Formats: sequence, structure tokens, C-alpha cells
Amino acid sequence: MDMSSVTRESVQFWWAQGVPADRHLCDVDKYDESLGIYRSDIYDTISRKISSLDQELRSLSLDVHGHPELQFQEKYAHDVLTAFMEKHGWNVERQFHLDTAWVATFSHGDGGRVLGVNSEMDALPGIGHACGHNLIAIAGVAVALAVKAALIEHDIPGKVILLGTPAEEGGQGKVILLEKGAYKEMHACLMCHPAPGPEHGASLSSSLALQRIRVEYRGHTAHAALSPWQGQNALDAAVAAYTNVALLRQQVKPSHRIHGVFEGKDWAANVIPDNAKMLWYVRAPTVAEVKEVDPRVRACFQSSALATGCNIAMLGMGAPVHELRQNKALAATFAQIFRAKTGPVDHEWGISSASTDFGNITYALPSIHPGFSIPTEPNGGNHTPAFTSAAATPEAHQACLEVCKALALTGLRVIEDDQFYSDVRTTFEDDIANTRVA
Repeated sequence: MDMSSVTRESVQFWWAQGVPADRHLCDVDKYDESLGIYRSDIYDTISRKISSLDQELRSLSLDVHGHPELQFQEKYAHDVLTAFMEKHGWNVERQFHLDTAWVATFSHGDGGRVLGVNSEMDALPGIGHACGHNLIAIAGVAVALAVKAALIEHDIPGKVILLGTPAEEGGQGKVILLEKGAYKEMHACLMCHPAPGPEHGASLSSSLALQRIRVEYRGHTAHAALSPWQGQNALDAAVAAYTNVALLRQQVKPSHRIHGVFEGKDWAANVIPDNAKMLWYVRAPTVAEVKEVDPRVRACFQSSALATGCNIAMLGMGAPVHELRQNKALAATFAQIFRAKTGPVDHEWGISSASTDFGNITYALPSIHPGFSIPTEPNGGNHTPAFTSAAATPEAHQACLEVCKALALTGLRVIEDDQFYSDVRTTFEDDIANTRVA
């Protein structure tokens, strides 16, 4: 797509019905139904298929939404999603590398490229599907079934792999599956994610890279009034570390995020605590920047151990989560389709200040991860109870189906168009060659 031909405009933020509209405008690439798209006949096939699945997908989404499960515990979602894919004629392997991961595959004809699609499933403690993974679950299903229908109707040889990926919320499920070879057959991989944003819009923003750090302090108990000097206060170590990080934030870039929580066991007001645990997230726009700020954060933890006389253990929880690198060729095709058929596209909203383990997938093979807007309320974005409610609305469901149509045609083009795939691969290799990771 020639970016010089893109028309920009400002559009209204998408608030839920009944929320008074404010003057919050978003700069976007304009919706333009006059735009031409690749293989409009195939788009029509995809659109008809997804529309025919509307009620089935709505029921599936609400079923997953009504049974929220935490990372690596997504047994109910695993079972209903695999049963759904089997009902639609797919080969399904349950407990694929992980207890709650799964894979569904479909092939048509001989040869052809392999398209990967992801469905997430996990929820958040206490607030359920506050990141809309019920919508991501059905999005993967919708894209996969639509591409299958197009392969059959237009007699295009190829294969689709739908991967059910657990534990995005803190468990790095996709990173584990990548290391176990779950993505090795795919030529490209697609998924999408709901978020607040411009009305009826999609986003091709990046995300933040992330390193999780587990910290444990060990001290010595003592009577807090009778002989406090005999203790080493692990709670003080955690509080000091928290304060140290608060001081550090002034000296890191505004685009960086450092946040954490601490907890302990058997604490009492009249006993010097001998234990404290902390979990910290260190985020930055690139994994290289995360690696630069990470030692400064760890120094905050070490210094508080020294000040309190406590022992400290620090553990980096797996490999860093990488930022999203939206493949330029895939993104351009997706944007052209979405702008022609559905709404505007931006490069700012989506999950730009959050993180996803799909970032690591974008470093491993050509991929895109567009965000799509759903109507929310003020202060009701991702990871809030209000977003849990928003993810179950009919408006969010329809927004999900619309982004799936553009995503499915983008994926189908990977399978069908040799020159396009060559461009996708070239842009991927060029992007990775020019990316600093250390």
C-alpha cells in the first residue's frame, strides 16, 4: 500500500452506549470504502462464513467469559474450544505440549503454505476476562474457519494451524510453545486483541517488552517490642525496595514502566517479619531497553537487602517478553482491507503500553497482532471490571467478527499469493536484521 495516499482524520473515541461523548479525538488512517482490496471474491466468502457462525461464536465467547480461568488452569476453555473445532471437522490434539494448550489443523489439496492463528483463553485473578481473552479465543476460531472455507470454495492448497495458547497473563505460554516447536511449521502467524480506541477502529501499534523478576527476602524474627534489634526485617527490605524503585522512576524514560507487589506469610504486628516476596515487571519499548534498565532495578532490591541485613534471592522469570514487531507487508494488507470494509486504522492505541508474549512470536516468524476497539467507559480499559463487562457486550462481539474478516483475508493471501509471501518474508528478515536486542 502506498502510504502517501493514506488520508488522515480525527475520529471520536468509542465510548459505551449511555456514556456522554467527550472531545477525545483520535488521529487515524481514514475509513475509505473506495479502496480496492486483494481478491474481493475471497473476502465475500470469508465474510459470509463468519456471518454464518455469528450465533455459534457468540455462545462460545459467552461460555468462555462465564468460566474465567487463570494461567495454566484453562481446562474448561480447553475443552469447549477443542470440542467446537472437532464439531467443525478439524483434526484436534488436546494437551499439546502443555496441559491446557491445544492445536487444531486443516489441510486442503497438496502442498501450499501454512498459516498459523492463535486463540488465547486465560483470565485475571478477581476480575475475570478483563483483557477480553474470550474474544481472542473466538477470533482465532473465526479466522481459522473462514480461511478453511475460502481454501475449499476457491480450491487453494494450503494448511491452517489454530493454536490454543494458555497463560498469556504472566505465564508466557506462547514463549514455552515456541521453544517446544509449536510454531515451526508456520509461514506466518496472526491474532488480534481488544482494547479501548477509536470508534469501530483497528490498531497496528507495537507493545512494550517485559522482564518479570521474582524477589525473596529472608530475615530473622524477633519480638517487635521486647528485642527488635535481634531481628532482620524482611518486610522493611520489601518496603525499602518499593521506595527505591519509586525514586528510580524519575530517572527512567517516560515510556518505561516499573511496577510490582509484595506479600508475606504469617506476618504479625508484634513480630519482626522474617520473609517477604515481591513480583516486579520491568517494561520498555524494546527488549534492548529492558535489558538496559533491568540492572538498575535489581540494584534497588540489592541495596534494601544490604540496608536491612536480610538475605536476598532474585529470579528472572523466563526469557524477556519481546515487543510486537508488526510485519510491514502483512500490516499494510490488513490495513487496506480493514479501512475499505470496516473502519479506521491507527498506530497508537491497541495494547501499545502493555505487553504480550506474542511479541516473541513476531521475532520468530512473520506475524501481526492488530488491536481492535470495543466500546468502554472512562477509566474502564483493559484489566478493570468495566472491561470485563465490555468484553461480553454485543458491540464487542461484532467488532471482533469484523476484524476477523480482514485478518482472515490477510492470512489467506499468505497462502495463495507467492509474490506477497516473498514480500512478507523479505520485510521480516530486514526488520529483524535492523533490530537491536542486546
